[in-house]
Amino acid sequence: MKKEVNVFAGSTNRRTFLKKGTVAAGAATVGAGLLADGLSAFGQAGSNAGPPITKGDLAILTFLSALEQVEADLWIQYAELGGATNQGLSLIDLELNGQKISTGLAPNYVTALQVLDGDMPQYIVDNTDDEISHHRFLNNYLASKGAKPIDLSSFAILPPSRVTGVPQKGRLTNLKQLTVDTSWWTRYRSATANPDLGGAFEQAIPDLAKGQHPAIPLNDNDLVLNPDGTIPNHLQAIANTAGFHFGFIEQGGTSLYPTLAQKVTNLEVLRVLLSIGPSETMHFQVWHDKAGNAPAITDGNLTFPDLNSGVDPNNGATGAAVADEFQTNLIMPEPTIFLNSKFGPVSIIRPTAEPAGGAMGAVQSFVDDGLFLDPATGKNTGIVAVLLGLAQEADEARRLL
Repeated sequence: MKKEVNVFAGSTNRRTFLKKGTVAAGAATVGAGLLADGLSAFGQAGSNAGPPITKGDLAILTFLSALEQVEADLWIQYAELGGATNQGLSLIDLELNGQKISTGLAPNYVTALQVLDGDMPQYIVDNTDDEISHHRFLNNYLASKGAKPIDLSSFAILPPSRVTGVPQKGRLTNLKQLTVDTSWWTRYRSATANPDLGGAFEQAIPDLAKGQHPAIPLNDNDLVLNPDGTIPNHLQAIANTAGFHFGFIEQGGTSLYPTLAQKVTNLEVLRVLLSIGPSETMHFQVWHDKAGNAPAITDGNLTFPDLNSGVDPNNGATGAAVADEFQTNLIMPEPTIFLNSKFGPVSIIRPTAEPAGGAMGAVQSFVDDGLFLDPATGKNTGIVAVLLGLAQEADEARRLL
């Protein structure tokens, strides 16, 4: 299936496109409901002293709540199949809207995930719980300020895994045919390049960045073990794909919150972003570490190379510089250039500026990932139009001092 062409390559093209066609319709529908009951965007101050909440602040909060709902949806699918079923003396209390979420429904998938780390199932459940809480909190906060909460559940039409026990209800996201960008791996290891300053980065797993790959078992057939009880390469490749996809998802939030925080006017809203954002960074650090434990295997046209071999999987180059880019235990952000090279290298979150780190960039990365592809049509669902409309409003917010 051919991926859709990226028509949002530049900010001018994005805005032009948003003014025409279906994207504009989705944006207008959501944007019109952003402020409830005629609320003046400049008329309601936060609970603390300082500038009042602006329309831009509400646009940012609404977009983030929408994206957190998307993340919660995909993490719930991972938890259903690969999450922990118990955590010792502490009970698993994972739920959505008061309904308990069943976890660990695919034990052999759990086993394959544990090849990356024995605690993977527990971390999946915890990450899921966090994303659900982010969406719930942001919606409650919006309502407390007189703005309408966001709910994308009408776009939950994508079929989930057919593994026995998985609730057969529509989902917002498709984890069955992903094209995973793993350039975050080398981006955080580069001492000389920053995406905010035009830096480009190699893929850690080149094959994941092309084609379409499942990150969850599609059905019970994907869970069959080898005759000797070992994990087949296909199932391990699915778990490996999930491991790198976890890192891809959470590095996005790591950059998005500080990028949008620079546009916020109200101090309490700023506090919200500065408090939620670092939790995304904590997630990313965990998944960056675990992805490095993915075993070197080949499954059809998908190869997971040995990243500790000293060989660049993209071009076969060797040497110390290659080790710096790919060695699996180098997970702390390498100091790199920031703002101006004359200041010297510094360890930072990257990117934190538009367009790479903005709301439109976040949505486009999810589209490129294949998260919204409907297998029945080969096209994205209508959620993309709405997310792009919300993203434009968030990116256009400006701090008013």
